[in-house]
Amino acid sequence: MKIQDIELDWLGHASFKIKIQNKIFYIDPYQLSNSKADADFILITHSHYDHCSQKDIEKIAKDNTVILATADCQSKIARLKQKIQLELVEPDATFTFNSIKIKTIEAYNINKKFHPKSEAWIGYIIQSDSMVIYHAGDTDIIKEMEKLTGYAKKGNYFIALLPVSGTYTMNAEEAAKAALIIKPSLAIPMHFSSIIGSKADAEQFVKLCEEQGIKAQILEKS
Repeated sequence: MKIQDIELDWLGHASFKIKIQNKIFYIDPYQLSNSKADADFILITHSHYDHCSQKDIEKIAKDNTVILATADCQSKIARLKQKIQLELVEPDATFTFNSIKIKTIEAYNINKKFHPKSEAWIGYIIQSDSMVIYHAGDTDIIKEMEKLTGYAKKGNYFIALLPVSGTYTMNAEEAAKAALIIKPSLAIPMHFSSIIGSKADAEQFVKLCEEQGIKAQILEKS
């Protein structure tokens, strides 16, 4: 899909390709098809195999690709054949590349053991001019989401990519509650139709968001 000057493609599961200012960003590439070595930036939320996949990163990385990843991803990324630039990240970090700003934010489980807060795993906020994209990572509803409420209020077009599968992350109902907290311009479900979760979960999320007055849309897999 294209909004303003940004192209956003869902690649399945929690994986996205984003084109901003002629730069190509990937987030959590996994089970990629029709891929090519065109990544300027690769953002990894945490080390689980369906988010930090060495095989998939190698498909899209090139020499001088910038990879932002949590410290527990380092051993996988060190085995890449390309000469990439690795930036290790924690929550509440900020990086600026030309006029594109990337921030990290906490992502963790509240009542599950799969993504403990102590691991310091993350979601990402990408901002270019008045366009903001939030990739939540693997998370439940957390208090840190309240930090995001200002983005839409400041006149930005704010897209939220939220997991809906349940078990390891928020389910559809919880993700809709998260959307109500952060109030994006557009909410997009992710983390379904691969490993866990179904399109029905995504459809339920969209329905609940729209009942709350929040625009939501399921992207077709690219």
